[in-house]
Amino acid sequence: MITADQAKEAAARRDALKRYLDVDGKRIQIEEEELHTHVPDFWEHPKEAQAQMKKIKDLQAWVKGYEEVDAAVEEVMTALDFIKEGLVEEEELDALYADAIDKIEKLELRNMLRREEDKLGVVLKINSGAGGTESQDWAEMLMRMYLRWAEKHGYKTSVANLLEGDEAGIKSATINVEGDFAYGYLKSENGVHRLVRVSPYNAQGKRMTSFASVFVTPLVDDTIEVKVDPAAVSWDTFRSGGAGGQNVNKVESGVRLRYQFTDPYTGEHEEILIENTETRDQPKNKENAMRQLRSILYDKELQHRMQEQAKIEAGKKSIEWGSQIRSYVFDDRRVKDHRTNHQTSDVGGVMDGDIDEFIKAYLMEFAGSDAGEN
Repeated sequence: MITADQAKEAAARRDALKRYLDVDGKRIQIEEEELHTHVPDFWEHPKEAQAQMKKIKDLQAWVKGYEEVDAAVEEVMTALDFIKEGLVEEEELDALYADAIDKIEKLELRNMLRREEDKLGVVLKINSGAGGTESQDWAEMLMRMYLRWAEKHGYKTSVANLLEGDEAGIKSATINVEGDFAYGYLKSENGVHRLVRVSPYNAQGKRMTSFASVFVTPLVDDTIEVKVDPAAVSWDTFRSGGAGGQNVNKVESGVRLRYQFTDPYTGEHEEILIENTETRDQPKNKENAMRQLRSILYDKELQHRMQEQAKIEAGKKSIEWGSQIRSYVFDDRRVKDHRTNHQTSDVGGVMDGDIDEFIKAYLMEFAGSDAGEN
């Protein structure tokens, strides 16, 4: 059974959150912002109106999060009084306490995500490393892990592009994850992921090591202004392919965007290549590809703004031992993050999307510092 001191500590953390989040100030701000929505011509400017409504929604989310914490802590304090009178069982008190701590930790974690880009959705690009079918299978396992994580957290996902492996798995995939703070949480996943297992694709049953890289970019929305030079954009179209998948069709609905980018800071030139086969509608695929381009350009600007050019270069390392951020050793039942040293033996849970503890460990160590990779 929890102690009175534990309950008091939970209450203290709740009170600290109220101060950090300035909950009373946010309540006043919500009232002020809602006044702007009452003007007669408010919806005559849809883009500005939607941005205003999103601003209010974001403020309300913080207040609601605190109110849930406050209610959970009050339940613990009430149950602690009732247990002395035999009106509440010890197990019920412990369950209420665990729920309160869970809500507190989630809000504390979210409070660490203060950068402008943290609140955005995210583009995840997964590439298999050298090693043929084994690494391609590993890339597909990672894709499933992130899709399961997103599903558990209520995020909307879409596979913008998928290149299937020669025999199994995938060579690469681009996934959009839409929802509040998706980038803030998943920026911890940027880097090389290493798998060690007895490969089902090895006839001798040998233990093999495979690598896959994950690149993480903020998914920009209409509130973010990004300059795109129309003269630098060119398009190709192609038929969506695949082994009988839902995107297979006989028209050229797939689009390939080429953008001739010149870095305004260094003068370096590169071609940004984006493919989108998300739908059977070519105009929609073009729209999605342009959104990805804006996300990439926004991310490049962020890197310069935060003076993290060295990290950009680090992100371009070859997929090898030296650049790995996490190891998944199936035979030893161990997943370990090499940046935080957080590890777990629940390999099955991790591969089913239970990566919150790794995300939390990363944010606890790096969210308040520019030392982290993001």
